[in-house]
Amino acid sequence: MSDKAQLFLGVDGGGTGCRARIVDAGGQVLGEGKSGPATTRIGIAEAWASIETAARAAADQAGLGPSDLSRMDAGIGLAGLSRRGALEALNALPNPFNSRRFISDAAAACLGAHSGQDGAIVIVGTGSIGVGFLAGVHVRVGGYGFPVSDEGSGADLGLKALQQALRAYDGRIEETPLLATLLARFNRDPMEIIGWMDKASATDYATLAPDVLTHADQGDAAARAIIRSGAEAVDGLARALFARGADQLTLLGGLGKPLEPWIAPDVRRRLKPADGDAVSGALFLARSPAALTL
Repeated sequence: MSDKAQLFLGVDGGGTGCRARIVDAGGQVLGEGKSGPATTRIGIAEAWASIETAARAAADQAGLGPSDLSRMDAGIGLAGLSRRGALEALNALPNPFNSRRFISDAAAACLGAHSGQDGAIVIVGTGSIGVGFLAGVHVRVGGYGFPVSDEGSGADLGLKALQQALRAYDGRIEETPLLATLLARFNRDPMEIIGWMDKASATDYATLAPDVLTHADQGDAAARAIIRSGAEAVDGLARALFARGADQLTLLGGLGKPLEPWIAPDVRRRLKPADGDAVSGALFLARSPAALTL
């Protein structure tokens, strides 16, 4: 490889980890690397340190040294980029790359899912969000954070399940196997649930979602009602993107596949598999003309 060969770096920085990939001008993968969480929620400096760690790990795998980072045009998808002041703070940090451009991790996933072309995605994991690039316009639906938003997400399913469990404890509704399982988890003590609730995060609520899915598959009435409600919320995100001009949509996230059978038929008919991942989307950003607005 020539010392002057053009290199591109794609980074997907999320709440659970950060992935980086280096490719040459022809798109050949030269190296990949990983590091810990990279989200503005943990701090700007901490997120950037994780990005640099993943980038250097990818460079090591590619047989490149630290000085080679200056030959790379970097596209970086980062969770929490919409927080006030986050982009400005990131751009103020020293830049080891030839160039760098930031985009949200969800937007990077959308670019990757549709090979940089117009398209839309709904991500359903711990949280939920709908994102699209439609006629050159970046569109966002939902994803404002649990508990005020993120409908249909793992956190939302867990919250609804716990609400139903407390109603069952009071005798207001029938206690199904799912609700009995959740109550047993807290020793059938509402005060224990309250103590847990005072400290619980969206991630904590999302740990209850697998029980909901399992019991729904077994025919549990309460679980099926919760899953139907979650699927209807996902349908709503998808239809909002269709109304904005999306033709097809990709369903992503850890709950995407489990919820797909519950999605309304008219929405399911317009689903398509992802062409690539969020790192692929970040690489598209890195290789795009600087004048392109994303």
